[in-house]
Amino acid sequence: MSIKKQVLKTKPLAKVSFKLSKVQTEGAAEVAVLGDFNDWNPEADIMKPLKDGSFSHTVELATGASYQFRYFADKQRWFDEPEADGFVETGLAGAKNGVIAL
Repeated sequence: MSIKKQVLKTKPLAKVSFKLSKVQTEGAAEVAVLGDFNDWNPEADIMKPLKDGSFSHTVELATGASYQFRYFADKQRWFDEPEADGFVETGLAGAKNGVIAL
């Protein structure tokens, strides 16, 4: 799993790229990035499947803020990004959301 951040020089935005390997997604057919930046909408940020079985997706987010997120595979299984900038409790059965700080 990886997250790459590229702050734009001309706008107060950052391109945030998420990449997951086939192993990390446990063979999922579809993976989405859900977070407060897309109102936790499972249809908003579907990751692109790559030929090697990995997935990737890039979003543009405003700088100067933090965003909570998680991955959602096959519309039934949540999983975390260990390389997140931090984690916060969700209040649901010990689950934690990853945090991206920009």
